[in-house]
Amino acid sequence: MTRFRPALASLAIALLGFPAAPLPAAAATTPAACTPAAVAGATTDARLTGLFTAYGNDNSRLDDWTGADGTYSLRLPSGKELWIFSDTFLGQVNPDGSRPPVVEEGGTTVFLNNSFAVERDGRLSTIHDGTAAKPTAVMPPRDGDHWYWAGDATLAGGVVEVTYQEYERFGTGAWDWRWHRNVVARFAPGRLERPISVHDLPSGHGVAWASATIEDGGYTYVYGVEDFGSPKYMHLARVRGQSLLGTWEFLTADGTWSPDETDSARIMSGVANEYSVTKVGSSYVLITHDTTEALSPNIVAYTSCSPSGPFTGRQHVYTTPETGGNIFTYNAHAHPDVAGDGLVVSYNVNSFVNTDHYRDVTIYRPRFLDVTFR
Repeated sequence: MTRFRPALASLAIALLGFPAAPLPAAAATTPAACTPAAVAGATTDARLTGLFTAYGNDNSRLDDWTGADGTYSLRLPSGKELWIFSDTFLGQVNPDGSRPPVVEEGGTTVFLNNSFAVERDGRLSTIHDGTAAKPTAVMPPRDGDHWYWAGDATLAGGVVEVTYQEYERFGTGAWDWRWHRNVVARFAPGRLERPISVHDLPSGHGVAWASATIEDGGYTYVYGVEDFGSPKYMHLARVRGQSLLGTWEFLTADGTWSPDETDSARIMSGVANEYSVTKVGSSYVLITHDTTEALSPNIVAYTSCSPSGPFTGRQHVYTTPETGGNIFTYNAHAHPDVAGDGLVVSYNVNSFVNTDHYRDVTIYRPRFLDVTFR
């Protein structure tokens, strides 16, 4: 779906947050006593930000990564870090820091709706399907009117399980597209260029699973978003064990768990389409871009004593310096398995003006932070 550009996509589903009326959180299971984590500060993670900047600028190969969004991660059994991306540019970088037009417009840049990169010992390599001459997405679309964007991932029995949301076009207009369904693709760690198998996930309640996952207490908790542009609502499911192919149950408004997805309750508003929940000390920290205000540059944190909430006590984490003019930022979330001077958090950078992505390759790349707590 190369004619569909990342600026339009991300603007539509990730940023249109506006103030919403407070939403009573779903009642949570009884949590153990905990001390809520307090944000102490956030600084640029120079290693990771520099790693992806240098890799994106490297022209030693002309079929690899020059920019992307999404930016999930998963530690592989080998110890390598798998970086999971949605919309991705592959190709070369011109000497002036621009990128050539896409192939369909007579250039050499390839645009895919999803890809991987693998990091080992501070070195990155791009993974895509197809060939070097004609790269294709690791999660292929069913046809030209559908595509997949990535969600969070898990490791189950040595198999990589990556969640994807399928989107579809339904007309000829620029905005005639919509979320369609959720799936999980299973990949062998040694053959990541194409899935072993693809399986349907619950998709009957208008919730895009999985904005985030966390393993806790014998369950994998799967967080989703019900997206109305304004507002966006958190939902929560869980499955016993590590594999998302197990039996799902959904958190209801009274704090119980139901096997029926239609019982899934709106836990809170103000989250982005991608966020994270991470165990920090004895509490659980929700990291998200603040969608209670339009086009916000602010990353915020909430805490809970349980992975099922309620998440309260909003704290300011960071104000993204890139935001302004055509440039916007979105979808901050944590990477607890990635080493840093604190909790590593990434966020995405984009532009309202698509030609900016070709004028300046540095725009459309993730930035990384180290967030510390006290």
